[in-house]
Amino acid sequence: MISRRSLLATAPALVTAGLVMGRNAAQAADKTIHIGYQKYGTLLLLKAAGTLDQILAPLGFTVAWSEFLSGPPLLEALNAGAIAFGITGETPPVFAQAAGTPFVYLASDPAAPQGEGILVPADSKVQTVADLRGKRVITTKGSNAHYCLVALLLKAGLKPSDVQLSFLAPPDAFAAFRTGSVDAWCAWDPLFAAAEVTGGRLLADGTGVVPNHQFFLARQDFADANPAVIHALLNAVAAEEKKVQADPGPAAATIGPATGIPIPVLQKALPRMGYGLGPMTPEIFADQQKIADTFFGLGLIPKKITVTDNAWKG
Repeated sequence: MISRRSLLATAPALVTAGLVMGRNAAQAADKTIHIGYQKYGTLLLLKAAGTLDQILAPLGFTVAWSEFLSGPPLLEALNAGAIAFGITGETPPVFAQAAGTPFVYLASDPAAPQGEGILVPADSKVQTVADLRGKRVITTKGSNAHYCLVALLLKAGLKPSDVQLSFLAPPDAFAAFRTGSVDAWCAWDPLFAAAEVTGGRLLADGTGVVPNHQFFLARQDFADANPAVIHALLNAVAAEEKKVQADPGPAAATIGPATGIPIPVLQKALPRMGYGLGPMTPEIFADQQKIADTFFGLGLIPKKITVTDNAWKG
């Protein structure tokens, strides 16, 4: 029989153990994965479908969603630990790796080079990329369109310093382009499609110059600790992409009301997305390395990086 004295002696330890067990149980019941998405694309559709909580419930996780205007702020949030999983284009991970962000590449969508490019006003006298010398050109710094612009300029025999380059966030860039205060804008879908639909003229897209992959990324600590969650997420993304690829119409009907993007814009943009989630291949990493080397050579990132250092080994 346990004496009252021995019970009193062990009470603090029992209380402490109970508190720890209670805290651990609460944590287990309230594990949340914070996902970053942009106002377009597969993750937005997955969010709208509302199925991810059910998919992750057997693993003890719920989902919280955060919207970002572009890839660079999404990766800043990932660096700060505000999100654990997200999607960006090609260039933001290069800048993030150079800055020491602890992320890993998980998977990629196929190349979609027609989903980004340089636009000029319909009445512009600019007919080729080479004609942009000395012109006012805008893009979003660190975005996939940033590299698209650099690559198209280099192909035309120009350097970024040969144009009057300014950086604007996507909504501000769209407004500047619409008001005619700039000569050209390098953008990505859906604003790229929106500018085309509302009178912008395509000067050059990424075809033959940039792949324009979309990458699914995660904080390394989260991915390493929760591989089953990562695989469940990627499987859900792959299933959603198959649905959209088979019939983009319902996707446009879903994204339109959720984002305010006009249906004609989505009907132009969605068919040229890359569908078919796949692994990170040596060829895709080689494309990423080319971007990293180009930006380092231009002094746009502070150090040379090896992109495969951030490959997930899970």
